[in-house]
Amino acid sequence: MNFSIRQIFTFREVMRSGSISQAARTVGRTQPAVSTMISTLEGELGFSLFVREQGKLIPTPEARFFLEECEAVLERIERIERTVSKIRSHEAGKLRVACHPAAAGLFMPRILTDFLQGKDELEVSLIMRSSDVIEDLIASQQFDIGFAETPVPRPSVKQMDFDLESVCIVPESDPLAAAEQITPQDLDGAPMAVLFDKHPMTVRTEAAFQRSGCRFRRRLELRTWAPGLQFVAAGMCYMICDMITAYGCLQQRQTTSGLAIRRFTPRISSSVSILTPGYATQSLTSEAFTTRLCKAIENMQSEMETCLGR
Repeated sequence: MNFSIRQIFTFREVMRSGSISQAARTVGRTQPAVSTMISTLEGELGFSLFVREQGKLIPTPEARFFLEECEAVLERIERIERTVSKIRSHEAGKLRVACHPAAAGLFMPRILTDFLQGKDELEVSLIMRSSDVIEDLIASQQFDIGFAETPVPRPSVKQMDFDLESVCIVPESDPLAAAEQITPQDLDGAPMAVLFDKHPMTVRTEAAFQRSGCRFRRRLELRTWAPGLQFVAAGMCYMICDMITAYGCLQQRQTTSGLAIRRFTPRISSSVSILTPGYATQSLTSEAFTTRLCKAIENMQSEMETCLGR
C-alpha cells in the first residue's frame, strides 16, 4: 500500500461530513479532486469505502473500521506537530546547565526564571560545580551549557569568553567608600577576604599588590565569595571579588546593606566563559538560552559600569 497522510485526512473529513462537497471545502480542494483521492485510496486498500444509496454517501463497514485506525494515526501526527511547534519555540525539551558558585545563587537562577516563562514543558537541570568540574561535564556532553571561570581552550569544549572587571567591596561606613576607585595603596596591610592560594583571582590580586610595593594581608580564606560579603558588612575585612558577586549585591540591596562597590585599580580580570560541547550540535533550546545568557552578561556589565562610574 502506498497511501498518503493527505488521503487519510481527506477520508476522515468525508466520514465526518458525510459529503464529498463539504469535505472538499474543509480540506481546501475541489470536489473532483476529493473524489479522485478517495477513489485512489480505495484502490490502494483493495476495498470500497463508500456506496451511494438514493444520492447519499454511505460508509461501508470496512470504512468505519478503517476510520478507527486513521483517527489514531492522525491524532499521533497532530501530537507530533504540537511537539515540533513547542520544540521550535523552545517550549519543550530538556536543558542541562552547570554553573560555577559565583553565579549559581542568584545570577543564573534569575536568567533561567525569565527564560522559562511560558515554557511549562521545558525541563531544566541546574547544578553548581567548580569550574574545572564543569569543564569536564561539558567535554563529556553530560551537560548542554556550562558557565564557569575561563578554562584553557581544548577541542572538546567550545567557549565564549567574557573579560569581566573585578571590583572592590568595602563597608559602606568605611572612609574608603567615599573614594571613586580603590588602589593597593589604600589597602596596604588591610585585612582581606580572599579565595584559596592557587585561585587565579588570588594570584592576580597578590601580584598587583606586590607590583605596587604594598602588603597583601590575608585574613579570611574562602572557597567562594558569598560568605565574604557578610564579613565585609561586619567591618572585618575588605574584598576584591568578581563582578558577578558584586552584581548580586546590586540586585539584593535589601539583604546586603552595609556594602559599597568601588572600582579597583589596577584592573584585575575575572574572566568567565559560556561552555558548550565541542563535538556535539547544540539543541535549539540550548542555542536560545546561550543567546539569553550572553545578553544577561552584557546587561550586567552595563549596569556595573553605571554603578562604578558614580
